This record gives sequence, C-alpha cells and structure tokens, in this order.
Amino acid sequence: MVLKVAKRGRIPPFIVMDVMQAAARREAEGAHILHLELGQPASGTPRGVIEAARIALAREPLGYTLALGLEKLRARIAAHYRDWHGIAVDPGRIVVTTGSSGGFVLSFLAAFDEGDRVALADPSYPGYRNILLALGIEPVGLPAGPETRFQPTVELLERAGRVDGLIVASPSNPAGTMIDDGEFARLVQYCRARGIRLVSDEIYHGITFGRRAATALATDPDALVINSFSKYFSMTGWRIGWMVCPPDLARAVECLAQNLYISPPTLAQHAALAAFDCTAELEANVARYGESRALLLEGLPAAGLDRIAPADGAFYLYADVSALTNDSEEFCARMLNEAGVATTPGIDFDQGRGRAYLRISYAGATEDMARAIERLARWIKR
Repeated sequence: MVLKVAKRGRIPPFIVMDVMQAAARREAEGAHILHLELGQPASGTPRGVIEAARIALAREPLGYTLALGLEKLRARIAAHYRDWHGIAVDPGRIVVTTGSSGGFVLSFLAAFDEGDRVALADPSYPGYRNILLALGIEPVGLPAGPETRFQPTVELLERAGRVDGLIVASPSNPAGTMIDDGEFARLVQYCRARGIRLVSDEIYHGITFGRRAATALATDPDALVINSFSKYFSMTGWRIGWMVCPPDLARAVECLAQNLYISPPTLAQHAALAAFDCTAELEANVARYGESRALLLEGLPAAGLDRIAPADGAFYLYADVSALTNDSEEFCARMLNEAGVATTPGIDFDQGRGRAYLRISYAGATEDMARAIERLARWIKR
C-alpha cells in the first residue's frame, strides 16, 4: 500500500540550500570553494552575545518562557524602535519568534485563510512564497524589474486584482534594493484604503549604504513587522527573531505560538538581550560589507557581470546574466564546478524570469570577494 504524502509538503525546494550542499560535496572532494551563495554573516556571533549566553548557562534554569518571549527582551526590542526610529512601540506588541521564519509562519496563519491571495515582488525571498503555498494561500507575484528597482509599486499591485495581503522587504533579498519613501507611503495608503494586510520584512535593517531604512511602523502604526537577530546582529544559528504584531492579531498569534512552538529558544533569548549593546562590533561588520560591496561593484563589470541591481542594502547583488546564459541554474552549477565559486540562481527568487539572473552574497570575508572576482574573470573569459 502506498501511503499518502500531504500536498502541503510538495513545495519547491529552497535552492540556495541545495547549492550549499553541492558546494559541501565539492569541498569534500578537495576543491577550494568561495561561498557567495549564503546570506550568512561570516563575522560570527558578537562577543557580548556569547558572554551573555555563558552567564545564562550558569545562572538561568533555561526552561520554557512565555509563548511571546521574555518580558525583558520584548521591552528591549521595543526600546530599539525608540532608539533607531524615534517611534514608541508598546512592548506588549512584541512577539519573540523562532527566527524570522517562525514570525512568517505565525503571521501568515494569523492574518490569512486558505485561498486568500498575498502579493509579493518577483523576485523575492523564496520562503515567503513557499510558506504561503504550504498553508494553502496563493502567492501573487508582482513582476518587478529594474524600472521599479525590483520593488513592488501601486501600479503593479493594481494589476494583480483582488489581494488580501502584501509582503514588502526594504532592503530586499535578493536585489538589495530599498523602496523609495514616497512609494512606501503610497503602498501603505493603498493597502489601508482597501483592507490589504501589509507585512513588512525588515530583517536587513541596519545593513544599508547611504541612508537608513525606514520601518513600516513610521507610516502605518498597524503594519505587521518581521525582524530578526540573524543578519545585522549576526546570530543566524541562534534562531531568534521578533515581530511587531497589530493589536487585532495579538491573541491569534499568541495562541498559535503556544501550540506551534511553546516558546522561542530560551538560551537564545537571554543571549539576544546583549546584542543591542554590541554596536561597535556590529557597525564594523557593516563597514566590512560596504568594502566588499564596493569591491564587487568595481570588479564584476570588468569580469563580465555588468548589469547589477542598485545595491542599497542587505549584502546581495542581483546580476542579469542573460548575455551569458538562458539557464542560471546550469550556469551557477558550472561556475561552482569549474571556477569554485558558489552563487545562487535567480530561479530561487523568481520562477518566471529568474533564469536570466543570479544572486551574489557578499556576507563572507572581503578577501573571498577579491578572489571570486579573479576566478570569475578567468572563467567567463574562458
């Protein structure tokens, strides 16, 4: 007898993880691989966070916390909005989550029903689309391109028909672009007027070049905001994030969190309290990302990759490689095997047009970026 496999598990893979696995196989075979595929800071966890974890291991029972997280961590996150954005946020609206991924699951479950339609830019982070699909919610791709800085606009949203939600990310993954403040305000007003739930992914806040990213809360106090300690705070493996929950979703999110997760990781919560006091170390990381960004923006065009999205923030470059290939997945596989450089094909982020693009992550060491430029220049020329 063949046993049933649920439809909700039949979602596309997260291709960057497949690339990571392929790179690991090449390394096991003895190849030297430069990792430009994964959006993971190479800097590691801040020293203050590690010390806070040591203290918590010695002094704290590390049992379950409340489903919404430690009260003192929720208060500290609320203070972060005052310090960074000059916005007062009630700590009662803060929900500590198991990474931003846990925040997206809670948000989508609380805000949308099966069959609802949620708009998002194409290209965008594949987790949005795949989580929505697993939950029976229809992702509606907005075909954003260079003309809109790979970001959604009111005009694109109007062409999408009826939607129940909109996901925005500024800076975005994979393009690293930010939404213009005026366009952000237009999107917020459009959504509010039509009862469209706005979900703002702000996990790359803090990693910007030229101007600070604005939180959606500055324009829409009722926006649903997702953030994380993974990127700016360099705590990827700790699996700790947060959301700012609109009042109308508060009880639903709490009940979901109780049943799905019981509570976020307790040790990670105690450690995260110290992250806000590691500013000097964290800003040094951002400065290093800026150096890597400048190096790539100068070196990649000379190597043959000269059509790159404006890199406003995060640590990604989204490159148009249509002059070199019509199959970015095959192109990236060859690049890995022949040049020893791992990157992510654009189909991970845009299933329609992504075969013409690839994403380059410069979250790694700056010296690796310099080596990658040299390898790519030789490989593309060959």
